[in-house]
Amino acid sequence: MEVCRPLKTDDKLKHRPLNPYRFFRGMICLVVFLSTAFMLLAYLGPGAVLFRYLSIHYSRKATSFFFGLWLSMWPFLFEKINGTKVVFSGDDVPRKERILIIVNHRTEVDWMYLWDLAMRKGCLGYIKYILKSSLMKLPVLGWGFHVLEFISVDRKWETDETILHQMLSTFKNPRDPLWLALFPEGTDFTEEKCEKSKKFAAEVGLPVLTNVLLPKTRGFCLCLETLRGSFDAVYDLTIAYKRQCPFFLDNVFGVDPSEVHIHIQRIPINNIPTSDAEAAAWLTNRFTVKDELLSDFKSQGQFPDQKPEEQLSTLQSLLNFTVIIALTTIFTYLTFSYKLCMVYVSLACLYLAYITRCKIFPMPLEFLPFVKGKKDD
Repeated sequence: MEVCRPLKTDDKLKHRPLNPYRFFRGMICLVVFLSTAFMLLAYLGPGAVLFRYLSIHYSRKATSFFFGLWLSMWPFLFEKINGTKVVFSGDDVPRKERILIIVNHRTEVDWMYLWDLAMRKGCLGYIKYILKSSLMKLPVLGWGFHVLEFISVDRKWETDETILHQMLSTFKNPRDPLWLALFPEGTDFTEEKCEKSKKFAAEVGLPVLTNVLLPKTRGFCLCLETLRGSFDAVYDLTIAYKRQCPFFLDNVFGVDPSEVHIHIQRIPINNIPTSDAEAAAWLTNRFTVKDELLSDFKSQGQFPDQKPEEQLSTLQSLLNFTVIIALTTIFTYLTFSYKLCMVYVSLACLYLAYITRCKIFPMPLEFLPFVKGKKDD
């Protein structure tokens, strides 16, 4: 998962031109997203983290509700404001399953479009990403990633294995909905990376892929090993874009993409091999299927088994947006009206920066009478 590259200056290939209206609208959206994120994190973030000392389960429910409202503004921006069409195909999936998601990584914003699917399935606040540690250093957003329990890795297995296992072990409670998103390629797709991947695959006797990179299997196997008993299924998602792959600022200014296509295959967890070697081979095979799907998409312009378009509720999106704006307005007023609130915000920022940098996730205090014995929390 990667963020973010500058908007390209060549508008000829863009779905919509970057005119003054879209630029002004995009700047307003960017200010709104960042200011609302900052105020929500400053006032609610520390409480959500500290509540873990009492109950991880209820801390996650509160975090999912409040920060899920903020996350819902992104699908609203994509689909309702920018007019991007999100097309789903493949298997129908039930609501609120505990799942592992494997996704191809076409560009830096693939991960954001998973919110469009999660919102439709009632799991927007429960989606967790495995991402590179440098993204945790992003101002404000890095704090949000930490509060939402995204798992940061250095892409060095010697250090990542322990961190991954520790974090994954905290997600075993079957009462907590979980969408754990993994990009097995480890980086976004480019032609240069693809050539290196093909060369390596040919040298070691693995499938030579042209539309995806050869997946890294150890993280996938560790996710299965740690959480197999609590997962319902693995969702194999393949993402493709009409015309060209968008970047982050393309989304902000609404110039691309015109359509996002997401193909879903649901594989029950019992159908996934249990041994690491067989699971690794299974994952490689899934990326061979992805490669074929993307080849067909290039020639046909769509994935097979396309589903009727399920629209986001405009009324619900506007309600969510109104709640976020109202909270932000109240928090802003308190901050600039009362010195005590200003001091609190300053301390909250220091606390969030500290726990994000040190990767601190409090665990329940078992000596408390109402916490003792709740090991699944």
